[in-house]
Amino acid sequence: MKVVVALDSFKGCITSKESSKFVADGVLAVYPDAEVVTINMADGGEGFLEPIVNSLKGIIRTVQVTGPLGESVQAKYGFVPESKTAVIELAEAAGLNLVPMEARNPLYTTTYGVGEIIVDAIEQGCRKFIVGIGGSATNDAGMGMLQALGYEFLGPGGQSLGLGGHVLNSLVDIRTENVHPELANCEFRVACDVDNPLFGPKGAAHAYAVQKGASPDSIKHLDAGLVTFSNVVKRVLKKTISTAPGAGAAGGVGYAFLAFLRGKLEPGANIVKDATKLEENIKTSDIVITGEGKIDASTVRGKAPFEVTKLAKQYNKKVIALAGIVSDDIAVCNEQGIDAIFCIQRGPIDSYQAMEIDVVTDNLKATVTQIFKLIKSTDGLDFGKK
Repeated sequence: MKVVVALDSFKGCITSKESSKFVADGVLAVYPDAEVVTINMADGGEGFLEPIVNSLKGIIRTVQVTGPLGESVQAKYGFVPESKTAVIELAEAAGLNLVPMEARNPLYTTTYGVGEIIVDAIEQGCRKFIVGIGGSATNDAGMGMLQALGYEFLGPGGQSLGLGGHVLNSLVDIRTENVHPELANCEFRVACDVDNPLFGPKGAAHAYAVQKGASPDSIKHLDAGLVTFSNVVKRVLKKTISTAPGAGAAGGVGYAFLAFLRGKLEPGANIVKDATKLEENIKTSDIVITGEGKIDASTVRGKAPFEVTKLAKQYNKKVIALAGIVSDDIAVCNEQGIDAIFCIQRGPIDSYQAMEIDVVTDNLKATVTQIFKLIKSTDGLDFGKK
């Protein structure tokens, strides 16, 4: 039997690489002779960096930048000398994983460090960028990133605005005189796993800010700030793209790339699967295991498990999905090709305990072991047939 394991990270808890190891252990506990191929997947969030850099034969560079709370953090990015390409994972500088649970509040988190990484890469000679923007702790419309690149955002008195989503409502003008001169020569390929607009009921704040620590009142404040930001960009830069699919990704970072940096948004899973020989392995597999921290109706809107599933179904492979949380609206995931979806939780547990690494890894292995015990006991499943 050949099993391909291609999971995304369980956001804020465990990476794709870590989760895949324990899923493989669960398979091998039942089928010791199975061939298990683990492929690090990502849709632009945590775990995006490593498979891309490895496939492009790049190197990892570490820089000191501003973290999401304004503190100094060590962030990694990939540098490919041959093609002068930088591979950047937003979560390295502005990820939810960098913010303790009790400190999460997207009113005050910033993407400034992401801009600092871009500047460092430009100074290394990079003019091509592959950027994964998932897993953010922010809702600042990418303004912090743009500030680090030299854009100036001014308030009513002409003063420069500070950092964080809470200042967006105060924006009245944008200055571009001090923008890094090499940005005009840069190309940005942006891995984006969602198609949300910038603001509104399905926008960045309403769709995602709650998981970043926002209260109902904060969400309203953030959404209003995104409207203000969009209006000023429309007036000053003549850009009207707030409804573009993906504009609301990463708290509006997708919009920043589209409006300011001529970025092109595309499913991050497509970039990763092209680089990791995912199709080649799925084609010769018997069963495919995918998953992420939460599976719900939004999973089929370009997230990694869905991209894996689409590829698997091209070759009529069975697909099992695993998640820490499984919502009530998963029927659409089954309809779109995922054969079965399993929640890995084994008993009542609070959210803090559920996200402890030891708990997650034990649950992954135990759940997969039981799934494959069922497969082994079921007559008629001959994995030797192609």
